[in-house]
Amino acid sequence: MHEPTNLDELRQAVIDLRHIRVRGAGTKPALSDAPTVSTAKLRGVISYDPSEFTFTALAGTPLAEIRDLLTEHGQFLCFDPPLVDAGATLGGTVASGLSGPGRLRFGGVRDFLLGAQLVTGEGRVVFGGGKVVKNAAGFDIPKLMVGGLGQYGVLAELTFKVFPRPESYATLEIRCRSLGSALSLQAKISACPLEPACLDLLPDGALWVRVGGLQVAQAARLERLRALASSDEVLDTQLHEDDRQLWSDASELTWATDASGEISQVLARIALTPKDIPSLEQLLKERTTAQRRYSVAGNVAWIGCGAELIPAIDDWCSQHGRTGLVLRGTSHRQPPILGQPPGAPFRRHLKSVFDPQNKLTAQA
Repeated sequence: MHEPTNLDELRQAVIDLRHIRVRGAGTKPALSDAPTVSTAKLRGVISYDPSEFTFTALAGTPLAEIRDLLTEHGQFLCFDPPLVDAGATLGGTVASGLSGPGRLRFGGVRDFLLGAQLVTGEGRVVFGGGKVVKNAAGFDIPKLMVGGLGQYGVLAELTFKVFPRPESYATLEIRCRSLGSALSLQAKISACPLEPACLDLLPDGALWVRVGGLQVAQAARLERLRALASSDEVLDTQLHEDDRQLWSDASELTWATDASGEISQVLARIALTPKDIPSLEQLLKERTTAQRRYSVAGNVAWIGCGAELIPAIDDWCSQHGRTGLVLRGTSHRQPPILGQPPGAPFRRHLKSVFDPQNKLTAQA
């Protein structure tokens, strides 16, 4: 396996190889099975200007290094990338298009990527976007790379904008009588002006609502949330004791285990809407005891399950016009996409432009 340490070595590897599958840290193994190129040594922060709220780093840089650097200056990655402690890299996160629970408040990875340098399937070095927030000239290549699974180019260097980190966080746990009651309350909270940082739903009717901001304002915001949740359909409302651990478990996906406590064979993410949840719940209840969590106010489903359930989830996605991605485990399709993503003609055109020899396959 090629392990380039700089752009020239990466470009040469792309030119020399007939088949290219890139592996970052391997935290999403379904996307990087049998890799031929590793970006593990293509790492490091190239530039960081806290006053401009931007940084540039090589694609193989672990997100944990970025997090620690930003924390020193009271800043953070607003899209709340998952699997940071597991070792996920900057490039793998962009290629897979993954964001965490915190994207509810600020937006996803696509909203914060300013620039990208990549190597096309022909070995050409291409740069799109810029290194400053105001740059808006040219074709928006960086956005095309988000969720592209590395099929249009091997990411080499990325520039992001960042935000000041909220002074404090607190999480209110609300237990409702039923999933339907929780969905109704979730809609109310999503529409209220309190702007929660995270809003996750569990199948048993529990809602986790995280608020972030100034410490002096937290108590008042939590009371407003309690008032909003006051109804006969709410069984209990309490402040969660360990806010940081709760959302770390959510971002690291450590909850995705089977009945015996073992890590689930398959981990999948599905993009959906809150109205899809009852239908998906019916499927999961009938077929398996799959672990699942509905995040970002019901717009993302994370599912940990056995491999035998994937075809049924794939069919559900196709029937409902939704798409998903298998991150861990095997899939009957490569790349391991669930459902039928829209825009196939456009994707084929991009592939013909960036990778006419069809060298590049899924990466993360």
